[in-house]
Amino acid sequence: MAKLLIIGCGGVASVAVHKCCQNSEVFTDIMIASRTVSKCDALKAKLESTTKTNITTAQIDADDVNALTELIKSYAPDAVLNVALPYQDLTIMDACLAAGVDYIDTANYEAENTDDPKWREIYEARCKEKGFTAYFDYSWQWAYKEKFEKAGLTALLGTGFDPGVTSVFSAYALKHYFDEIHTIDILDCNGGDHGYPFATNFNPEINLREVSANGSYWENGKWIETKPMEIKRVYNFPQVGEKDMYLLHHEEIESLAKNIPGVKRIRFFMTFGNSYLTHMKCLENVGMLSTSPIEFEGKQIVPIQFLKALLPDPASLGPRTVGKTNIGCIFTGVKDGKEKTIYIYNVCDHQECYKEVESQAVSYTTGVPAMIGSMLVVNGQWKKPGVFNVEEFDPDPYMEALNKWGLPWVVDENPQTVE
Repeated sequence: MAKLLIIGCGGVASVAVHKCCQNSEVFTDIMIASRTVSKCDALKAKLESTTKTNITTAQIDADDVNALTELIKSYAPDAVLNVALPYQDLTIMDACLAAGVDYIDTANYEAENTDDPKWREIYEARCKEKGFTAYFDYSWQWAYKEKFEKAGLTALLGTGFDPGVTSVFSAYALKHYFDEIHTIDILDCNGGDHGYPFATNFNPEINLREVSANGSYWENGKWIETKPMEIKRVYNFPQVGEKDMYLLHHEEIESLAKNIPGVKRIRFFMTFGNSYLTHMKCLENVGMLSTSPIEFEGKQIVPIQFLKALLPDPASLGPRTVGKTNIGCIFTGVKDGKEKTIYIYNVCDHQECYKEVESQAVSYTTGVPAMIGSMLVVNGQWKKPGVFNVEEFDPDPYMEALNKWGLPWVVDENPQTVE
């Protein structure tokens, strides 16, 4: 029925590929393309005897628009799923436009080199205009709206878990439980233990930049910025237990503030243990989280990329990670003139994920929604010209697919709220 080109072959990509192969009625053909083609070949060898999906592989540099365009044109997919690095969102979007193919991703664009003068000028103007200093935001990709409309193509942004599922939870809550949503608290809890003194559950470059940056939240029509880890709360997560969580800036706050009418406040919290925070602060203090190149023994190296090489590969954490994740949203608002609060969440077990697709739950909770978003684009349910975030479409088919493909959700109508 559909051909999908999947760019990237890390932990999230592996889950997305597994899920596409399980869903071979929709995805009759997939191509896995990455800078390191041996990874693609190994994944193909592992899966091709277990599925009806025809799998091919290719080597690609996702920074090279011309090479990407040539690959897309030669394979002629119905859509491209970008599960490479957020640094490459724009080059892949450019290639999709040049080749005339729909685009899907899981995380918004951010610049690899935040010292680049051209990027810095635009970034600093945005900081003044918007009031937050995060290195990532949707403005770069939303700027493609007219190009995709004129081309008659769909660009679906952020179909991971957060952003992604949490945004669909918001659209679902508004459709079925509220006349108006007033507050959204997005809570991301990883109660898993991988046994290492320090490791990240997804790409270290992206993870550590996000966590060490200023936090921010949306309230009464404007951004309020906080110092890193300044706001801490304790929450008792169903099936996980009591955890410390900290307010971060996160991209779905920006899109939900635009797309959920009348919302007064949106916050994002993520759980961290003391060991993680202590290690991260030490690394930050000695400059290891820097994205600015330095010279070392006659070579230019980027400290955070060197650190990434030292840390365990997130894709390798699956066999040793035990425990559960709990990710969801607490909504307050009004229905039929009465105040209402609900909590929609998913609980995912690290070891169950590993048994199914040889992945830990953090990659699983992003890779499954990546397949679902791709499915809804290629089957036409979420297809219209332009650039869209997931909450702009009908949430019902996505919510049904979450239950079917491994991420069942719960609605708690009497939850503990966050002060």
